[in-house]
Amino acid sequence: METISVLKKRRSVREYLDKPISKDVLEDIIDCGRLAPSANNSQPWHFLVITKKEELKFISKKATYGKFIKNAAACVIVFCEKNNRHHLEDGAAATENIIIAATSYGIGTCWVAGYNRTYEEDLKEHFKIPENLRMISIISMGYPAEDPQKQKKSLKEVLHWEKF
Repeated sequence: METISVLKKRRSVREYLDKPISKDVLEDIIDCGRLAPSANNSQPWHFLVITKKEELKFISKKATYGKFIKNAAACVIVFCEKNNRHHLEDGAAATENIIIAATSYGIGTCWVAGYNRTYEEDLKEHFKIPENLRMISIISMGYPAEDPQKQKKSLKEVLHWEKF
């Protein structure tokens, strides 16, 4: 898909087909995440890919607004080194790259908040995440079983030239 059409097509998907995503495709998607821009080229990210159903169920029970994760084919948890003062922005950039790359493969995603969430410590303990990392986001992934058509605000509503 052409970049602009991918960006305009992307919507949050919460219903997935029971169809696995190949390891090669997942690796390519994560490779796009690692190529995101970061402050001072610090590249503070680490990506945990989860495909085992019992682990997806565990995450779905912990993530307040991620109950649908249990039905995903995969889930990516984005972590960043917390000694990096721009870890939140850098992790968000990597998250967006992953979401756009997945869309180009025809894979639906949903960005679930991870930063400063009450379940961060439970997930870090369960998956043995090093103490120096902060959870930034959780991304559910799967081939869509739905075609969400949620309307976005018009450009006229959000674009301002020179001043408001």
